[in-house]
Amino acid sequence: MAMVTFVDETTSGARTEAGGLAVAEERLALRELIRRRVEQEAAPGHAEREFARAVDAFGRNGFLVLVGDRQVEDLDETVELGPDTEVTFLKLVPLVGG
Repeated sequence: MAMVTFVDETTSGARTEAGGLAVAEERLALRELIRRRVEQEAAPGHAEREFARAVDAFGRNGFLVLVGDRQVEDLDETVELGPDTEVTFLKLVPLVGG
């Protein structure tokens, strides 16, 4: 069983631990990993809507996902999960007018 630790980070370097998740699988698609995090954090009855918003934000480059030190660029890409996997959600802030 893998233990995934979620970390939220900004481009300014601010890091906040965002909880953890026990995962039975050794491999998961990034899409499923995001779904499970959203289900863990969303208010009851809002998980599907919040998941759709997260997928949309990922598609618009609103955030990057790093598993360990490797960027995962495709929602359907399978990621390896070990006993102490860190998954970082790096929020990107667009330049003014950009």
